[in-house]
Amino acid sequence: MKKALLLLLAFIMVVAVLGCKKKEEAAAPTGPKYKIGIVFDIGGRGDQSFNDSAYNGMKLIAQEYKGYIKDDPSNVSYGTEIELKYLEPQSGGQDREQLLRAQAEEGFDLMIGVGFLFTDAITKVAADFPNQHFGIIDGFIPDLNADSNITCLSFAEHEGSFLVGAIAGLMDTSGKVGFIGGMDIPLIHKFHGGYFAGVMYVNPKLRDPKALLAQYCGKDPGAFNDPKTAESIAKNFYNQGASIIYHAAGGSGAGLFKAAKDLNKLAIGVDSDQGLIYASSDSAEEKAMAEHILTSMLKRVDNAIFLTGQELIDTGKVTGGYHEFGLADDGVGYAVNQYNRDKLDPIMAQVDEIKGKIISGEIAVPNDDAKVKEWAEATF
Repeated sequence: MKKALLLLLAFIMVVAVLGCKKKEEAAAPTGPKYKIGIVFDIGGRGDQSFNDSAYNGMKLIAQEYKGYIKDDPSNVSYGTEIELKYLEPQSGGQDREQLLRAQAEEGFDLMIGVGFLFTDAITKVAADFPNQHFGIIDGFIPDLNADSNITCLSFAEHEGSFLVGAIAGLMDTSGKVGFIGGMDIPLIHKFHGGYFAGVMYVNPKLRDPKALLAQYCGKDPGAFNDPKTAESIAKNFYNQGASIIYHAAGGSGAGLFKAAKDLNKLAIGVDSDQGLIYASSDSAEEKAMAEHILTSMLKRVDNAIFLTGQELIDTGKVTGGYHEFGLADDGVGYAVNQYNRDKLDPIMAQVDEIKGKIISGEIAVPNDDAKVKEWAEATF
């Protein structure tokens, strides 16, 4: 009897221990459902332009899907269901491939390279990790399809640039406007062409080629991080009579804003709402520059990052191939905030009417400055 009782007690203890163990296993953290990585381009976080817009897309994913950005100095955290992480390249960008490969080896489900200069790196790394997905902002990799593990995320920059061109044309006071490009590549010529077409569309006085000033900062990637050159170009254009200058030059745009402040002229930013960013700065110098930023052409890298991450989280995969974001899906646009609204209010209805015509196809925007002359001849 005593032996039977001891056996029964032992059995009860074993069951209790196993039950506790199962509860502990059930309660143990299982880790994030998905891991999404971003590798910024030259300039990194804090460029107040392209990379910062990508970072904002990460924050949107974290907020919407209870995620956190790992190792982030700003401690962005809304939960532990989605892990996000960004890496920044060396100043020359020579370690892009190594950074992507590091994230792939850590088991990230989706990795996005911010900028066309990731094209070669993503092509190589994606081939070595066929079960993980890769995205590239502004890059083009041929022969992709829906089953590919790469998605090229591009934008109709010429459409958004047409709108800020219309703003410049409507607000010009001197009979001249300018454009400053970063690196002299086809992508930046999309901004250039759309901008000049928009200027010409609303202002017949600016259809004379002599009224349109344009110059690029250089022919290598460093042209996107060269404020001194942009400042020199801008001062030259302002001194020639330009009332407004638009830049598509990444971090070099800071030089344009300094020149606009120093000469009391107007500038147009790019990618992010640069007027709002500068106006919200702790720097008195940047706050002063903000007063001269009329608007910015919004290139919604944040939306592209968010929507791509959303597809992964909601469906478990990302469609390969090509996705262009334009005016119709808020991929591009122009910035309106509490600091510039009063300036833009008198013309916003006209600009938004033009936006509707682009979306409907009534206005076909040239996607290269080399096509503007032919477009103008067919339009006017």
